[in-house]
Amino acid sequence: MYLIDTNIFLEVLLGQERTEECKEILNKVLEGEITAFVTSFSLHSIAVIMEKLKDLNTYQMFLETISDFRGIVLYSPNIHDKIEICKIAKQESLNFDDAFQYYTAKKFGLTIISFDKHFDSKAIKRIEPRDIF
Repeated sequence: MYLIDTNIFLEVLLGQERTEECKEILNKVLEGEITAFVTSFSLHSIAVIMEKLKDLNTYQMFLETISDFRGIVLYSPNIHDKIEICKIAKQESLNFDDAFQYYTAKKFGLTIISFDKHFDSKAIKRIEPRDIF
């Protein structure tokens, strides 16, 4: 199983260079061919970015779309998890967003799908979308 990092969704939403590669993996999650976690923090981070871009309509369509994904698991931590995330942020020298992703991947034994190479030096496995094909 996988954890989809925020940057994979943003790649598609913002029409960036590797959009098609990301769409392929997201379509596999949509069809239920693979199971992937997404964190509540990722969804919140995307909302903040889309609001700054004055494009909450796209964010709403994004939420409506992923709500139909057969292979998606939404993870929202409890207060004790958030305390652990803070500890990890300090111990691993990660910002809160990355510590959240790292914690979730470790907790559930997930491989993180991300373009962020700084995860490579951590105790989780990171792959890019193209590595799944």
